[in-house]
Amino acid sequence: MIQRVQEKGVPGSFVARCDYPGCKNDGPLVSRLSPEGFLVATGSKAYSFREAYRRFHYCEECHDELMVSVWNRVRDAEDKGDDHIAPTSV
Repeated sequence: MIQRVQEKGVPGSFVARCDYPGCKNDGPLVSRLSPEGFLVATGSKAYSFREAYRRFHYCEECHDELMVSVWNRVRDAEDKGDDHIAPTSV
């Protein structure tokens, strides 16, 4: 569920809140990576960004933290045995 708040000083416009757990900042950056760093599709796992269905909103700080986490997981050979195909196959 996207939590939206009215943008200050602009009647009728809204910005989404950051989806990262515990963050209360505005989330202007849109990503298809969940806060856990995986692609989320309806009913099954997504194997590409094209199939990824759900979109998440992040502030710049949380998005940067998420990308570092995903990059570290992709680079770490030990973490490739989990049951998620993405993003380690991307």
